[in-house]
Amino acid sequence: MPGIVLPVLPVLLVQRLRACAPLLSLAFLAAFLAGCATPAPHLADSVPAAAPAAEARAVPPRVTAAQESLGKMVALQDRLYKVAAGLLINNADLCKNQARNLLGFTAKNKYSYPGEFADAAQVVLGYNEHLQVSGVLAGSGAARAGLRKGDGLLAAEGKNLPSGPNAESLAAAVFGSLVAKRTSLNMTITRDGARQNLNVPVTRACAFRVDLGNADNVNSYADGQRILLTRGMIAFAQNDESVAYVMAKGMAHNILGHAAAQRSTATLGSIIDNLSSPRPDLSMLIGSGGVRPMAQEMDAAADSLALYLLARAGYSIDNAARFWQKLATAYPASIMNDYTANHPGTAFRIAAINRTVANIKVKQAARKALKP
Repeated sequence: MPGIVLPVLPVLLVQRLRACAPLLSLAFLAAFLAGCATPAPHLADSVPAAAPAAEARAVPPRVTAAQESLGKMVALQDRLYKVAAGLLINNADLCKNQARNLLGFTAKNKYSYPGEFADAAQVVLGYNEHLQVSGVLAGSGAARAGLRKGDGLLAAEGKNLPSGPNAESLAAAVFGSLVAKRTSLNMTITRDGARQNLNVPVTRACAFRVDLGNADNVNSYADGQRILLTRGMIAFAQNDESVAYVMAKGMAHNILGHAAAQRSTATLGSIIDNLSSPRPDLSMLIGSGGVRPMAQEMDAAADSLALYLLARAGYSIDNAARFWQKLATAYPASIMNDYTANHPGTAFRIAAINRTVANIKVKQAARKALKP
């Protein structure tokens, strides 16, 4: 599924968007339901003639498999956007050359989803040919300007925004050039059938797209520009704090350039492309999936940086070591294509996490800047 926020579209990256499909992020999530529904028979039709009269009630239209599946994907992607907001916005200075001017929202239309999922998006999400806001990053300029999920996007700085099958990628190009030169953007939207003008401030943020992976293996992937958490990992993590631990770790790997250092950028990118589609090819996850295990020194460096990212975003870091130890115990390195198989140096990592947590606590007590 999609992912989380370009200069304005999924996952915050000024690059071609993809929303749950090989078109989109985006990630992450970002930010988000249905096919043709057939009305069920009226209840009254099946009531025997002798039965007491009762108020007729219509049976809700049958929910298709695509509608139900897309609904779940959208809910999980929305959750990822929510968790990612503080991490992306509050750590722009640590992301350095990977930070960008962003508007802080994702946008999609029905063509953001493939096949029967396009029909599902039209029925459940109300998507049509035109781009609509699919998610707003909390704390961003878009959120402060009052942009809402479901708003239709008509124009930016007087330029009409595209519609149709390629609207996402075409709009990304429009927004990218505009946002790079301005501190805010004048936008024309439609809400409840009425046109409105909004001035949307630019937000400096880490330009990582956060995607949902439609697979049940307990893993997370980072290819240098994107972060993907599988639904299996989200289910294991359970609460938002633990989801943030995994997300921050992926961000740290991207900031430190580990995918390139491991020469695994292409492999991880293809896995993210595949798993972010509504119906991924799970045969790609057989064995190791071609992913090299992360060197423990790199992993520990990413763990340490991740803790700073978390603390600066307002997340508690007290339970980090416990979470990663629990994950390694439940899913040891012998289980291929789960997190520990790709990050096997658990003992080395836990020691680094404990040292970094202690250092951060000292800085927080002394009210010093939280920088590695």
